[in-house]
Amino acid sequence: MPTIGVAVAIPEPWATQLQDYRMAVGDTTATMIPTHITLVPPTEIPDDGLVAVEDHLGEVAAGFAPYRVHLRGTGTFRPVSPVVFVMLAEGISSCEQLAAGVRRGPLGVELDFPYHPHVTVAHHLDDERLDKAFSELADFECRFVVDRFHLYVHDDTAGWQPTRDFVLTGATPAV
Repeated sequence: MPTIGVAVAIPEPWATQLQDYRMAVGDTTATMIPTHITLVPPTEIPDDGLVAVEDHLGEVAAGFAPYRVHLRGTGTFRPVSPVVFVMLAEGISSCEQLAAGVRRGPLGVELDFPYHPHVTVAHHLDDERLDKAFSELADFECRFVVDRFHLYVHDDTAGWQPTRDFVLTGATPAV
């Protein structure tokens, strides 16, 4: 069964900047994970389920208009989870609504934690490196328009690979 994920890709130059930082702080998983805001976490689907998933995602994209995201500062899920992330200062509600839309039908998955849109910059590292990421990226800031989201399929060798994007074509903003 393939493992898929659905996410908003962070645009350049920030995607590379954050991924390079993640690798520099010692998070080796970054080499196989594009910089993103998760909408649907890693989920196994039946071998014959990809078409239904793509149809569903196309319908969701048709109902949402592009929206703005402003990334600013850092946060953490510690002590619950050893994660440091860049926070959303704008676009939280839109990401929440979009995530709720895609996590229906064939992607109606249960989440292990409440949904909180963010961009991971350090994961499963020791406290010293997590603290370093938290403080060194505290002044990080960028703004961009989300006009699409992506379907990723996990490959054991290459990591998460974008396989299709879904353009937001709705007339009304998500928020």
